[in-house]
Amino acid sequence: MHKRMLLASLAIGALILGAIESYAQSILNLPRASQHALITQRVGITDISINYSRPLVNNRQIWGKLVPYGQVWRAGANENTTIEFSDPVTIEGNQLAKGIYGLHMIPGENEWTVIFSKTATAWGSFSYKQEDDALRVSVKPQPSEFREALAYDFDDMKPDSTLVTMRWEKVAVPFRIGVPVGDVVQADLKNQLRGGSQYIWESWDEAANYLLASKTNLPQALDYANRSIQVESRFDNLLTKSQVLQALGKKDESAAVRAQALDVANALQVHGLARQLQTQGHQDQALELFRTNLKKYPKGWVAHNEVARLSVAKGDFDSAVKEMKLAASEAPDIYKSALDGLVKRLEAKDDINK
Repeated sequence: MHKRMLLASLAIGALILGAIESYAQSILNLPRASQHALITQRVGITDISINYSRPLVNNRQIWGKLVPYGQVWRAGANENTTIEFSDPVTIEGNQLAKGIYGLHMIPGENEWTVIFSKTATAWGSFSYKQEDDALRVSVKPQPSEFREALAYDFDDMKPDSTLVTMRWEKVAVPFRIGVPVGDVVQADLKNQLRGGSQYIWESWDEAANYLLASKTNLPQALDYANRSIQVESRFDNLLTKSQVLQALGKKDESAAVRAQALDVANALQVHGLARQLQTQGHQDQALELFRTNLKKYPKGWVAHNEVARLSVAKGDFDSAVKEMKLAASEAPDIYKSALDGLVKRLEAKDDINK
């Protein structure tokens, strides 16, 4: 009995001594065996940061020995490994509020537990308490190529999620982080548009175009387009409003606002809209806009561009080359390179309207 008690006391003493010695290394700013690392990834507009230290394998047996199975582990070295979310997220489908969390893990041969603790300022896992857990999830470890230094990676990036993977020795432990990008962006837009941005037409127009492109909350997109027009009516925001109305199925209203936009558009803006229609597969509408633009603005480099494109539509590449060369010679320097490229395509009888 006394022998068992003595061995237990020695084991506890060794654990405490190890913790003290490990902590002592952090008092002064000196090089550490396990060096500090910080990795950040943005998903949508949400930042995810992992702050940790990187222990080395150093010819040691890691899993089941240096890091025991079934015990809470700091998931790194030195101070508490932490993970921070600038917005609410999901971890393996489970909700987690924004904030900074202590990141701990319980290794197992076939299953690991990943722990997000509300205590993020501890030294390792020595003072870990389960009652401070914000969330626990179970994940499956995977075999990995050998890693001498522990590392966290952001893998399998998607528009609304990423896979965080802890890799060390020959083990990888992944967990999926999801971000409700649409909800986060919409909430953030409302906050941004309460500041100085509300006095600039571009801000409201940009917000409307984001919702339009993401096919999210089109009524709100229409409101933003109207607010932009209230600040300053422009071709850009009138066109945005027309496109939102089209997406809402209000075709007659859309056509009326589109006509307003074309009335105030310059030659380059009309040309840009026609090219947009071409990329969307609306060739006939685009050619009609080229004709309208040429009639309204019969002179200048854009007019030569329109004639070139209309000539291509008729299969007349010789005329198209001639007109595009004139466009390239008269255009501002910023456009010359692109127009020279179009000349080369036309000389090769490449249909530039496709």
